[in-house]
Formats: sequence, C-alpha cells, structure tokens
Amino acid sequence: MKLLEIVDGYRDEMIRTLCDIIEIKAIPPEFDGDGEFRKAEYLMKHLKGFDSVERYDVRDERVSDGVRPNIVAKIEGALERTIWIVAHLDVVPEGDEKLWNTPPFKGVVKDGRIYGRGSEDNGQSIVSSLFAAKAIIESGYTPKYSFGVVYVADEEAGSNYGIKHLIEQDIFSKNDMFIIPDIGTPKGDMIEIAEKSILWLKFKVYGQQSHASMPTGVNASRRAMEFILDLDQKLHSKFNRKNNLFIPPHSTFEPTKREKNVDNINTIPGLDVSYMDCRIIPDYDVAEVLGYIEDIRNFHEMRGNGRIEVEVVQKVSSPQTPETAVIIGRLKKTLEVLRGITPKLYGIGGNTCASFFRRKGFTETAAWCTADGVAHQANEYCVIDHMVNDAKVFAMLAFDPQY
Repeated sequence: MKLLEIVDGYRDEMIRTLCDIIEIKAIPPEFDGDGEFRKAEYLMKHLKGFDSVERYDVRDERVSDGVRPNIVAKIEGALERTIWIVAHLDVVPEGDEKLWNTPPFKGVVKDGRIYGRGSEDNGQSIVSSLFAAKAIIESGYTPKYSFGVVYVADEEAGSNYGIKHLIEQDIFSKNDMFIIPDIGTPKGDMIEIAEKSILWLKFKVYGQQSHASMPTGVNASRRAMEFILDLDQKLHSKFNRKNNLFIPPHSTFEPTKREKNVDNINTIPGLDVSYMDCRIIPDYDVAEVLGYIEDIRNFHEMRGNGRIEVEVVQKVSSPQTPETAVIIGRLKKTLEVLRGITPKLYGIGGNTCASFFRRKGFTETAAWCTADGVAHQANEYCVIDHMVNDAKVFAMLAFDPQY
C-alpha cells in the first residue's frame, strides 16, 4: 500500500517535528504561560500542499502576541464530506521538575519513545495527523472524503479560545466526520463515544481570622475540611450507580486544588478556598447533583454559623455518539485492515473537544488514538510506533481499504 510506505518514510521527520514542538512552551495564560502562538507559527510552515489553510485567531490580551491561534487546513476529496482530525496546541505546565528524568521542554528520544511535556498530549496526534495529510498529498491520490486537520488553542483551560470559537464560525458541516485523537489505549483497541458530564466547583468557606494561640474565632480551614469531607462522602453514597460503558463505571467526586490562605503558621484563617472536580455518568442530571450540594451547603452554613459559597467554575454535558455512526464503522474497518483488531466502544470521565461537537449536534464524532495514557504526568512520553501507526490510520480513513 503506497500510503503506508510513504508514512513509514516520514518516520525520522516525524520524530524531529515532535521534538521541535515539545521545545515550544504552549502553556495557557491560566497556568501562567504565554499561549500557543509560536507553536502555531511553526506548524504553519509545514502545511504546504493543502488545498486550503486558514487561521482563526482569537484576541487575548493576556498573552504577549495578543491572540490565541487556531489552524484549519484541508485536502479536497471526491465527495463533499470531510473527515477532520482535531488536536490541540496547548499543554499543561511541567509540575515539579525534580520528578522529571529529562528536561520537560526538550524532546529526548530514548528506547523507542520521545520524552517531554506535551509529547503524548497532544503533540503525538498533531504530528501523526500532519504527516497523514502529507502522505495523502505526496501519494497523488484523490481521497474519497476530504481530509482536514484542525489545531486548536485552549483545550487544557476550557476551550473558549479554541474549539468553542471554531464551531461557531460555520466551518464544519453536520455531515462531516470528526476524530479527536486525545484519548486512547496502548493497543488502539478502544473508541470513545461518550464522556461524563463535568462539574468543577469552587468553595469559599468563611470564618474569623485570629491568633492560633487564642482560637476565639471560627477556623475557616477546619470548617472547610469538615464540609468537603462530608460532601465527598455523601455525593459518593447518593450518586452511586454504575454504567459499564465508562472507565471507571461510576461518577467521581474529587477534592483537588486548595488556594493559599494565610502566610504564617500561627494565624487562624478567616477564609478557605478550595475546589472539587466531579465527573458524572449520564444516568444523573447535573442539576440534581447541584441541588443536592446546595442542601449540604445550607446545612453546614447554618451549623457553622458562617457563610459558605459554591461557585460553578465549569459545567459541561454532551450526548453520546450513536454506535451506528459512519465514522465509527470506518474507524473500526480501518483498524481491522491495518492492525487486525476489532475495537470496542467506551466512555470516559475526561473531557475532550469531542464533547463540544456532540453538544452542537455533530453526531459523527469519535475520540481515538493509540496512547499509553501518560498525559499530565512527570516523564510524559510518546511511543514513536504509536505516532507513526496512527498516521497510517488517519491517512487510510479518507480512502477505501484497498489503498
């Protein structure tokens, strides 16, 4: 198959390209970064041969270049229907650098892997989709379906400057098909068709600041711990159904971030601010969960004789892709031909760009790639074979299997 041979010939160039983009810090301003502009500029130089290349930049004064970039590039096919591969440009910070065995923002090739922040999430899929397109162009074949790549900003911090903005620009047709290569398994044998609802909450628990040796005030830290521990236990107990489409099969409610309160050990804080990440299976309405949280908030507020505020930081729900969708069938068939596997369908607790497409009625949406699942971890890596073999899958999707 000529396409596959062309992709194999790109292996060394794919490695160099991923190493290059790892070295471009594309951290969102929410995480004290300067955005994705330099990475987008680098990729723009690699888009020769596409029938169309467009930039959709969104103003954001928090970053030095003033914009958050989004790239849409397309190769025309025989049919007026496009298969889009949608990957994201931004990465999360490196975390504690002492936990890394290699420099986080330097691509290090070792033992069949490329190490570095953003290597798997989402650099691998940027490169595999880009070189799938290059292989189609070099082959000279006209694909059955048009083939497009979309590289978006802001996926790690809400997508307001990225895919949410693009969907409102009437770029995509409801007849189009979408692959979001942002979640996967080491064998590539699972296709994601559903995502749990996401509910991010911020809690502000008030007390009265005082000297720790004379605890006459209400300790906001203690009140917050009591409230959140009680909330944690009650949420898991009440919303305990299982849905075996998902991994894990139940809703999760996890206390996470906690903001700094006082600077010194010997002061009782008058305010405690903390957060919870909830991932809710579709068996429950998010409004029901919020109503239950409000009941618990009221109880603790009255018992503790002090204010407790609950703020919804993010709330996202999306429908499921039908198991009979065309893109599911094409992806299954391609994996059967290329890898000899019959993939299973599943749902996840994470949030990808797929959820925004599904919410807007783009029913032909699947999330898939081949990945070890080391996103956001120290010593994040991309398996080189995963990157190359995914490029073959993406390229073949636009054709019928004989290519």
